[in-house]
Amino acid sequence: MPLSKHSTLTQFLIEERRRFPGASGDFNALLLDVALACKAIARVVAFGELGGLMGKHAPESGGSLNVQGETQQKLDVLSNEVFIRRTEWAGHLAGMAPEEMDLPHQIPAQYPRGKYLLVFDPLDGSSNIDVNVSVGSIFSILRGPDSGRDVTEADFLQPGTRQVAAGYALYGPATMLVLTVGNGVHGFTLDPNLGEFMLTHPDIQVPADTQEFAINASNSRFWEAPVTRYVNECLAGKTGPRGKDFNMRWIASMVAEAHRILMRGGVFMYPRDTKDPGRAGRLRLLYEANPIAMVMEQAGGRASSGREPMLGVQPSALHQRIGLVFGSKNEVERIERYHAEPARAAEHNPLFAERGLFRD
Repeated sequence: MPLSKHSTLTQFLIEERRRFPGASGDFNALLLDVALACKAIARVVAFGELGGLMGKHAPESGGSLNVQGETQQKLDVLSNEVFIRRTEWAGHLAGMAPEEMDLPHQIPAQYPRGKYLLVFDPLDGSSNIDVNVSVGSIFSILRGPDSGRDVTEADFLQPGTRQVAAGYALYGPATMLVLTVGNGVHGFTLDPNLGEFMLTHPDIQVPADTQEFAINASNSRFWEAPVTRYVNECLAGKTGPRGKDFNMRWIASMVAEAHRILMRGGVFMYPRDTKDPGRAGRLRLLYEANPIAMVMEQAGGRASSGREPMLGVQPSALHQRIGLVFGSKNEVERIERYHAEPARAAEHNPLFAERGLFRD
């Protein structure tokens, strides 16, 4: 179609910039570079097996591990490279921290340095690639040092409240870019004819109530009491204390989970548990939890570790992990209340503690 009622991402960002007459345009240009990286990754993902990039990286040596100790897929490595090459050259970044790399990535000497930091997971859910399940990219933008020096890990250790933008791209039946610049959440769908992201979902709002939750039930024996209490009450349905039936969903691709919740409500839980006592959770604070939390809260939802608001957590390490609960506000707040009252949870719910589906 030569004309469309939908604004492009570029038009949207120009309108946002007009609210700040003194803005230099660097921020908009950085976001467009990120969007271009997402378009490139979407194109590669769409080819599937035809692109020759399925499977593990370096299969001749049994695969390679990233800093997280996870086996890298070929597309993990390619997506990381795409993000770096599309964003490092333009002079908008002081540095970046990819999930796939142990240390921050310095801007090469031949390029100018800017005032922003980019943190990203280039391909979230990549273990699902070979079975054609939706995957995505997650990103967060922070303010960096003004000195032009090399960045350090400490520069990135900022709480989520200091993010200036966050979002994700979803590579599904349609490619979507979901973005917040601190003024609500907006969804853009990639028009394959124009090669442009078009504003199709303005001002997204997460419903405050829901009858749907997402959790990896195979970890139930490791859950803490507040999580067990919450899930068992949901499973009890109309005859239980919640007085309504719930559905359970689990895609094992956090971007896909977040997008479903953003569109129709729900609550996602990847809580802290006792499976690995040395870890405070499974998901990465800077690359996953903080950007998704900003998106959710800007859309009227809530995000938490269960014990405290996610955006208020002070990071202590670049690859720090944390428990994460996000989605419909009233459900997340209920889970937070249960964490604040663990003794009460055990005392007042003996039925579900003894007979629940996910009992210890």
